[in-house]
Amino acid sequence: MKILVIGGGGREHALAWKIRQSPKAEKIFCAPGNAGMARIGECIDIPAGAIDDLCNFAVANAIDLTVVGPEAPLVDGIVDRFERNGLMTFGPTEAAAHIEGSKAFAKEFMVAHDIPTGAYAVFTSRDEALTYLKECSYPVVVKADGLAAGKGSIIVQSYDSARDAVDRMMTHLAFGEAGAKVVVEEYLTGEEASVL
Repeated sequence: MKILVIGGGGREHALAWKIRQSPKAEKIFCAPGNAGMARIGECIDIPAGAIDDLCNFAVANAIDLTVVGPEAPLVDGIVDRFERNGLMTFGPTEAAAHIEGSKAFAKEFMVAHDIPTGAYAVFTSRDEALTYLKECSYPVVVKADGLAAGKGSIIVQSYDSARDAVDRMMTHLAFGEAGAKVVVEEYLTGEEASVL
């Protein structure tokens, strides 16, 4: 099989490394890849967000399977685009990826489907968020609603640090539009797990 791994971070490196161990992996392409991935497969100079270019590459090279690592192209519909072109792709569709692309949507989905989750509130107004945070028991978690490269979830221990987190997201737009809406969530302890 010819396999395309999209992304250039540690997650994608681990995926490519594991895929390389399969006797079915005839050729691995990594787009854009990184120095470590270059030892596993052939790095292609196409950014992970260039969906049309990636799809054209996959079609032209008769890629048998594409594995998408980063969240942003998933939220932007890369799987849908590849599947419309008859390309087998591992990753959620745009609609399914919305659960990762919006923390508020994810919380609403969990509540609507009786999936246990911590108490939360969603804000598009800084002042309303700060009013709510004055009444919270700490610690709590302040999250940028959108994708923030894994940096948009901040555990805060006090009102002052919560205010700083809200200002960073909503006033200073440290995460761009991803922080225009914030989720304030009950702090839960335990093991975090990702399931692919």
